[in-house]
Amino acid sequence: MTITERERTVGFHPGVVRNITGEDFPQALALARKDPSVNGFVISRIEAALVDHWRLGGSLLGFFTGESIQSMLFVGANIMPVNTDASARSAFAAELITAGRRSSSILGEADQVRDLWQGIETYWGKARDVRENQPFLQIDSDPECALDTRVRRVVSSELDLLFPACVDMFTEEVGVSPVANGGEFQYRRRIAEVIDSGMAFAVIEDGRVLFKTEVGFSTNEIAQLQGVWVNPSVRGQGLAGPALAAAIVEIRASCAQTVTLYVNDFNIPARKTYEHVGFKQVATFATVLF
Repeated sequence: MTITERERTVGFHPGVVRNITGEDFPQALALARKDPSVNGFVISRIEAALVDHWRLGGSLLGFFTGESIQSMLFVGANIMPVNTDASARSAFAAELITAGRRSSSILGEADQVRDLWQGIETYWGKARDVRENQPFLQIDSDPECALDTRVRRVVSSELDLLFPACVDMFTEEVGVSPVANGGEFQYRRRIAEVIDSGMAFAVIEDGRVLFKTEVGFSTNEIAQLQGVWVNPSVRGQGLAGPALAAAIVEIRASCAQTVTLYVNDFNIPARKTYEHVGFKQVATFATVLF
């Protein structure tokens, strides 16, 4: 049986794991919205699926007691747990072991991710990297620091300028190139979609991207930043803070009042920039990379 066909009764506390279907989406959305910042990605997927179920972008497993969803696990290119306890994580681990690894990462609140990973590590094999301490930050007011007025939305004709910066940033952050192994077309299409949606912001001068960031996803409540990057040629010159602040002002005015991101604990320069801009830590994430 496949992961979407099988129901499994499990304990510590009796429950059933099954696929969350369209009729379950309103309840799933209410559960995720108990923590709208941390669960923003899953909320964005459910909101999209409520419009068109094909847009979920993966599968959504629920840990049910009766008809009530207690916990969820989004399984797509990334795996993300929502409101899981030890019972749910044990049940979800059993499903992931049966299905085998098809995702590139597990991410979310650190305690949930670490416990889930411990349940499947023996079966999935060694991870490429495990980042156990990633401060999850948010800002819900305009920054009080100076703004770089050069920041603007990237337009579609600038894809060829932005794309190399996105590749560089991804490679620096994740440790592998997004265009390796034939991935260039898909990644380029993804960046084009972000630009076309108006969610890519940059400082571009003389044909060079000096700063850039994108909104990775948004909900009615939050917008999450990804890909914050400064051209190596201008690093250390105080560009990042004012440029990021200007992007946040625009995002809050046009997209969502609360802006979030998460950062590696060892990236001290980035953490100092985010603190200067006004971000506050509200949770701790962890990521397992394959």
